[in-house]
Amino acid sequence: MTKGKKQHRQGPDLQYRGKISIVRNGMGFVAVEGMERDILIHAENLGNALDGDEVRVRIIKAGKKRIEGSVDEVLHRKQTEFSGRVEVKEHFAFLIPDKPNMTVDIFIPLPLLHGAADGDYALARITDWSSKKKNPIGEISMVLTEANRNDVAMQGILRDAGFPLQFPEEVLEAAARFPDTTEPDELRRRRDMRPVLTLTIDPKDARDFDDAISIQKSEGGYWELGVHIADVSHFVQQDSALDREAYQRATSVYLPDRVLPMLPEHLSNFLCSLRPNEEKYAFSAIFQINTQGKVKDYWLGRTVIRSDRRFTYEEVQNIIEGAEGDHREELLLLHGIAQHLRNQRMKKGAINFSSQEVRFSLDEHGKPIGVEVKESKEANQLIEELMLLANRSVAHHVAQVELKGKPIPFPYRVHDVPDEAKLEAFAAFSARYGHRLNLNSPEQIAHSFNEMLAAVHGKPEQHVLESLGIRTMAKAIYTTQNIGHYGLGFQDYCHFTSPIRRYPDVLVHRVLQEVLDGNVKPQKNMEQMCRHCSDMERAAMDAERAGNKYKQVEYMQGFIGEDFEAIISGVASFGFWAETVAHKCEGLVGMQELASIDNFLYFENEHCLAGRGTGIRFQIGDKLRIRVLAANLDKRQIDFGLAELPQSKGRSRQRKKQEPEWEQMPRKDKPGKAKGKRKHHG
Repeated sequence: MTKGKKQHRQGPDLQYRGKISIVRNGMGFVAVEGMERDILIHAENLGNALDGDEVRVRIIKAGKKRIEGSVDEVLHRKQTEFSGRVEVKEHFAFLIPDKPNMTVDIFIPLPLLHGAADGDYALARITDWSSKKKNPIGEISMVLTEANRNDVAMQGILRDAGFPLQFPEEVLEAAARFPDTTEPDELRRRRDMRPVLTLTIDPKDARDFDDAISIQKSEGGYWELGVHIADVSHFVQQDSALDREAYQRATSVYLPDRVLPMLPEHLSNFLCSLRPNEEKYAFSAIFQINTQGKVKDYWLGRTVIRSDRRFTYEEVQNIIEGAEGDHREELLLLHGIAQHLRNQRMKKGAINFSSQEVRFSLDEHGKPIGVEVKESKEANQLIEELMLLANRSVAHHVAQVELKGKPIPFPYRVHDVPDEAKLEAFAAFSARYGHRLNLNSPEQIAHSFNEMLAAVHGKPEQHVLESLGIRTMAKAIYTTQNIGHYGLGFQDYCHFTSPIRRYPDVLVHRVLQEVLDGNVKPQKNMEQMCRHCSDMERAAMDAERAGNKYKQVEYMQGFIGEDFEAIISGVASFGFWAETVAHKCEGLVGMQELASIDNFLYFENEHCLAGRGTGIRFQIGDKLRIRVLAANLDKRQIDFGLAELPQSKGRSRQRKKQEPEWEQMPRKDKPGKAKGKRKHHG
């Protein structure tokens, strides 16, 4: 047995506890803490486990390559409410869930239909599942209509991702007990920044304000620049009910029509939020900095602030571009400092990927009526660079401190160097466009990446090289192992600036205060907490993608049969994905749509499909004209066809515009994707 590493005996009949993931074909995989390999669960051994449940599993076969098991008990049910279609028979009914990896239907006794009819789209709650041989028994909790369908869909996305929709009563009561105003005793313990000009800059629809910026003249050509962050840890005390709930959620989730906050609204939108003209507790990083972005000194600690003015990004951008406005001189000064910090960062190896944000305009029922694509501009960079400065300064400060000769357990935000195999594949692909990457060292990789990104800006290949370049990069995570942040070019980095919406920032505040007090109490399970926060961050990102996809499908339902310019965004053996230029909505052009043109072969390394006879190629990044064939909300899927064939040996040809044959059929006769075998009651 290797020392220092937890080992598991893997013989038959041993039991373990873990979380199960079920894939579309009905097989399950149980992840157990400390085990290198997941335990495979065949469909017949799932018992009554569902995707995401916490289960007790018994190993029934342990081979060299695979461990197989059987679920003995469901310890905690992740989800009990599911949406789907109602199917009514003479003596009973079923709800056929629309969740792809929910391979069992819910049996509904007729008295528990509560008005639902055959074919209705509804929500059902599982009320009993006492036998492994039978379907779960449930009741209809809501029949979905156009008015409530969006709300239920968004709630379903949050539930599927593992986020509770409501706060426990004790958590709400704890949040409500805090006084609404600052207290004299607490103010005396803090540095008073209320007399200093302080501003917030946020999106126009923001409701919680994590951060504020202050600026005042200092000595010797320097300025005192303050980055003030909501002091959430003052309210959320370690091991309290509020703290336990915030840790479990670990992050706020942002869907197109709502925010599911990490903290109760009384804290996130009122007590902690740095709203204008209100005294607020803050945790601050205050820098002595010149106009060239050179930091002479800094101070970290708790403060009280008073924001003088709330700006939106659009207002600040207008001032940067020459418009008049409040505090114009100070904003232009901050803008100049931020740009110098940005230039310094790029010179030291940060990678400059551009970013876009897609937002839907919604009507009163949450239905999308328009799409807005926003580019990151100088106003966004102003806040971004000052937040990066605060984050890396805090991380650097803590990294210098040791306890008994060892680093303090601390939630660093790290980003590893790119995977070598992925990098070599990307370098070979980019070389086809004339861009040579230097792979000799991490610094040279970053430098040549930036040269390539600058060279392709505005060119046809920009989209494909940026997209594939991002996929080449590792994912940033939270960990106590301080390996640095490759993408930002920082040796020390953490998240300090958004504690209202991120739990790791709360942990950072606590450790930082202990360091400042000279009384460090190491958190023994910090690495486990980091892993949980990374997991919940990924779950939130998945939920946000699912919410955006739902709105894309809903929006494109209004454009069936219409043609649009698009860019190929991904390629697979079964077809390719294309994203409309105007709406940033992605759909699939399936192989069945391409079969009438040619027999296409998939070339993975070239990210393309190539026709054997015609020579037609569909490659990631190519522009083409698509037609919207279908938009299925139940499957959250958009199907595209080709409005025009691309250039081949002959000229491009316009395709006849007509409704697909199956769209003209009566609803009950339309073909659909065959479902896998399902368990049926009794």
